[in-house]
Amino acid sequence: MSEVRIAVDPPRVSTGWMALLALAQMGVIMAATVGGQILLPSQVAAIDPVHKEASLAVVLAVAAVCTIVANPLFGAMSDRTSSRFGRRRPWIVGGALTSAAALAFLAFQDTIPGLVAGWAVAQLAFTAALAAAIATVPDQVPILQRGRASALAGVGQLSGPLLGGVVATVLLTGSRAAFLAMAVLVLALILPFGLLTREPPAEPGPPFSWRGFARGFWVSPRRHPDFAWAWLSRLLITLTLAMGIGYLQYFLRDAVGYERLFPGSTVEQGVVVLVAVFTLGSVLPTLAAGWWSDRSGRRRPAVFTGGLTMAAAALVLTTTTGWTAAIVAAALLGGGYGMFAAVDQAMVTQLLPADADRAKDLGLVSLSNSASNTLGPVIAAALVTSAGGYPLMYGVAALFAVAGACLVWRIRGVR
Repeated sequence: MSEVRIAVDPPRVSTGWMALLALAQMGVIMAATVGGQILLPSQVAAIDPVHKEASLAVVLAVAAVCTIVANPLFGAMSDRTSSRFGRRRPWIVGGALTSAAALAFLAFQDTIPGLVAGWAVAQLAFTAALAAAIATVPDQVPILQRGRASALAGVGQLSGPLLGGVVATVLLTGSRAAFLAMAVLVLALILPFGLLTREPPAEPGPPFSWRGFARGFWVSPRRHPDFAWAWLSRLLITLTLAMGIGYLQYFLRDAVGYERLFPGSTVEQGVVVLVAVFTLGSVLPTLAAGWWSDRSGRRRPAVFTGGLTMAAAALVLTTTTGWTAAIVAAALLGGGYGMFAAVDQAMVTQLLPADADRAKDLGLVSLSNSASNTLGPVIAAALVTSAGGYPLMYGVAALFAVAGACLVWRIRGVR
């Protein structure tokens, strides 16, 4: 049964407002991606070179598990925040400050437990800032601008890893300096949105209670089937991304032999090259998909196409593990994920069960990302270390993307 939703759209927002939102999301994703793909793998490999895959899986999985609770928790608390600064801005600013402190802490760690603790706190802080920032879209952006707003935010998210990667591997040397640089960049990119924008007056949600919060974890698929299908579709598609990039550094080192192919270069620099290809390949598809979905009012075709393109990227690496194949796969993955990310977020804002719980419900949707970040390293580690190796892992990732793309057609509340 289709879900009918009648709501009054907020007034249009400016391009400057959308740009600040994009920078804030850029800062969060930059630090999270560079930390998870470049800095932490390097630290883990230096600390535990023999069992680096398993140790990295522990570091990433513990942090992802923390965000499973943090996403809806911080969202629910944001919905219920009442301050003269608004509902969302205190969480955006607080998240930025805490994440910067956690990144600085990570700069000085030389044990696996230290990395586990520091990265868990960093992910909690990233979640607080990002959950509140994303909730400003249904709060303040009319439906006919949400594709463009999500597309600009998507470009920011996709550009962040490239900026951070260049800083971490080209401009600086060593994890300590890179983590400290990420802390500074987080503050520079996130704080302007939290400090310079304003929120319209809004009544906070009902008083927070742990019982109500626990009940809020469950959104009935029978009553809200579109919300459930969107959640599952995102889980499968982002699982493909998590599997594809979680072991990228080790893939280049062990399967491609990047440092043998390019003497004098480091595998971390190879990751940055692929991130650059991923980012450049994503910009035009992201902006075009957001613009087209707003103009046509259709969201599902762009999400479907993005998922299939991501599957094609994974399939490239099931047949060959060469450097050229990695370049092609990175371009396809960037284009596919750009289309998906730009429009899926706009689509989800039209499927939220209750206006009073926007941030909490968006946090529940983000649980799909957290679940994929938790499951991705675990599934990938088991497949990579099996007889099938990387080709098997990327083949399974492609199947997840196809399944997620097909499920979007079960959603009836949007076109």
